Amino acid sequence: MKSKIIYNVADEESYHDGQIIFQEGSSGDWIYVILSGAVEISKKVQGQKHIIAILKEGEVFGELGFIGVTKRTATARAIGQTTVGIIDREFLEKEYNQLSGQFRSIVEVITLRFKEMLDKSCATTKRTAPRIERVLSLVFKDREAFFRAYTGNVSAGGLFIKTENPLIIGDQLSIKLQLPGMSDPLQIKCEVAWARTKQQSQPGRPSGMGVKFTQISNRDHRILKQYLSSIKEDL
Repeated sequence: MKSKIIYNVADEESYHDGQIIFQEGSSGDWIYVILSGAVEISKKVQGQKHIIAILKEGEVFGELGFIGVTKRTATARAIGQTTVGIIDREFLEKEYNQLSGQFRSIVEVITLRFKEMLDKSCATTKRTAPRIERVLSLVFKDREAFFRAYTGNVSAGGLFIKTENPLIIGDQLSIKLQLPGMSDPLQIKCEVAWARTKQQSQPGRPSGMGVKFTQISNRDHRILKQYLSSIKEDL
């Protein structure tokens, strides 16, 4: 029989049914353990909630924020009356820092790889428009600057942008996508669905980010779909 792990809990928080513990895309790196009740872990994909897991008493969540030093990759919501313990941060850092540099690096790589697999799995689950491998030039803009880049694949609902400086999941951006034979680029507003950093890239899996379209004019959407249909006919 598996023995129950006792965690060093610095504080406790109680939540009523449906109350959010933390929101996807928010900052935070506390790790929690469920003392009573249950917690739903979910992600938003193309505006729809995708439930990843239902965690029960004794299970831990929030570890990606601590180990991967990233924004929250999912939303945690209480199911029924739920009490969670915040695991002592000083204790965690002390234990973590006692690991060798090489082993810490391995743990961080595994954590980031799991995050990437989770993001891509959710995106694939909800993706309705097939993506076509195609290199197109584009310009994207975040809140601070413009960047020139290229696509890796394109669909009527989103695309992959090859870049060594991907934005963070949930970030909003505007792109100008240049189609062959078109004098004016398509102007599309997007949201980052998943990202792969330069450190995470591998042969055949370049750094970049998958984005979903959040706003595109009827005209530009029609032009893009016509272009994609013409490519399919040539394949």
